[in-house]
Amino acid sequence: MRTFAIQDGAFHLDGQEFRILSGALHYFRVLPEQWPHRLRMLRAMGLNTVETYVPWNLHEPRPGEFARLAEVGAFLDAAAAEGLLAIVRPGPYICAEWDNGGLPYWLSGRIRTSDPEYLRQVGRYFAQLIPAIAERQVTRGGNVIMVQVENEYGSYGDDQDYLRHLADLLSAHGVEVPLFTSDGSADWHLTGGTLPGVLATVNFGSEPERHFAALRAHRPDDPLMCMEYWCGWFDHWGQPHVTRDADSAADTLERILAAGASVNLYMAHGGTSFGTRAGANQVGELATGAYRPTITSYDYDAPISEQGAPTEKFWRFREILSRYNPDVPDVPPAPATLPPSRVRLTHSVRLRDALAKLALPEVTGPVPATFEELGLEHGLVLYRTTIPGPRQPYPVTVRGLHDRAYVFVDGEPMGVLERDVPGGVDVPGGVSVELLVESMGRTNFGPAVGEAKGIVGGILHGQQYLNGVTAVPIPLDDVSGVPFEPGLAGEPTAFYRGTLEVAEPADGFLALPGWGKGYVWVNGFCLGRYWERGPQRTLYVPAPLLRAGTNEVVLLELDRVGADPEIRAEPELG
Repeated sequence: MRTFAIQDGAFHLDGQEFRILSGALHYFRVLPEQWPHRLRMLRAMGLNTVETYVPWNLHEPRPGEFARLAEVGAFLDAAAAEGLLAIVRPGPYICAEWDNGGLPYWLSGRIRTSDPEYLRQVGRYFAQLIPAIAERQVTRGGNVIMVQVENEYGSYGDDQDYLRHLADLLSAHGVEVPLFTSDGSADWHLTGGTLPGVLATVNFGSEPERHFAALRAHRPDDPLMCMEYWCGWFDHWGQPHVTRDADSAADTLERILAAGASVNLYMAHGGTSFGTRAGANQVGELATGAYRPTITSYDYDAPISEQGAPTEKFWRFREILSRYNPDVPDVPPAPATLPPSRVRLTHSVRLRDALAKLALPEVTGPVPATFEELGLEHGLVLYRTTIPGPRQPYPVTVRGLHDRAYVFVDGEPMGVLERDVPGGVDVPGGVSVELLVESMGRTNFGPAVGEAKGIVGGILHGQQYLNGVTAVPIPLDDVSGVPFEPGLAGEPTAFYRGTLEVAEPADGFLALPGWGKGYVWVNGFCLGRYWERGPQRTLYVPAPLLRAGTNEVVLLELDRVGADPEIRAEPELG
């Protein structure tokens, strides 16, 4: 039987002192067919461990309905096959720039507290999830060496009963390897987010000496570990692309290891927030300011690129890590890429016409129903109401718009409203008004976690609320039923379908020159959102999504129609 324990202020694996050289790789941001390659890349960089979060909202999309749980065990097994130990961070909250910090939209009770209703739901989920992690601990012949309690809880609250309940719940489901917490290094982080008897680790991007000194002041006997060394960063739509100089990143890594600490690179390989599950943040010290949705790519300026290729940072890190880990294999070849080509669009249908044929359910009430009340995680909701008349024009505005609304008057487009942007659209009385509202991702950090989507306040005409609102939820997880017709509509708020011819599947990057904002599906799989605001200009198309011959590409364009989409050999992230 193998062992992993904390003794005399150090980690010990099978009785020998051990330094954790870990890298974050989220199984849910990489297609399973690509896991072996990405894990080999971690080993080739000099790492001996992989770390992953587990997003609750992916695995319990509706209460009591579990999905894709087998992926957790399969990923851990894949890591073991590549010779990697594993650190698992099951939440229930994970942040991760993932929608709602991984918490399901349907939760009830006071989230991230010891509220009994919330804990009841956590208990149901953990009963399904944790046994598969427990059976893969090193103590049972697997590769899991540590499991996290919550995530950066000191940045949120100080409910010690909550943290203790989670730790006890993990133990009750068989977790016997060391538990840990991870937080910033301020005193309020380390006093609010930690538990007596549970290893405390810190997260930072620079100045390791300062952060480790703060950790030592609170935990003089714990092994030093940076659980998130931020060697890159993520991007928001409409903001500059963020990168970190390889020399700076390598210098900080060198100093972490020189301090005798263990480390987890966040991220070693970022991957992609496919579909509609990229999260959002709110600016400001209290994370309550302007709303900023996160882009689809989670490349993170990581040492292993979104496509899985080594970067300059990879080679610098490999040089440093190999001094601490002599067992570094050769670097596997980078994935092949498609030759440049175009997607030939041939069919389309206006969203309005598609809805008439799909006959989606409608809900009518005195006030607008939110996404959550409609049972819709993400996508679009079409709200309909009328303005009494005759009356003169007044601005139509939305109180609590989450997050973007396309305004139509008697079926004609009249403007766009955006969250945090003041203003409205002047509309007279005696007309019908429709607002097509798009969710751009739930806030994943701070007090706004758990926010609702759609219209959470109301629709106003001047100073007056408009009542009697019909809501039509439009899910975007399956476009197989869209009633396409031959020809191109040539206007936005429409679906477009085309074909991509591929001789042999390989990775590609889809560019949409001239297109405004929307979503892309390849062979029925949603790649994610695109937006002309950037900084991201291409969407990663992984080879496993493609087949030799003809491939289907579907766009839902909301803002502006452009030229034929293009497949390029290189990404453009900003």
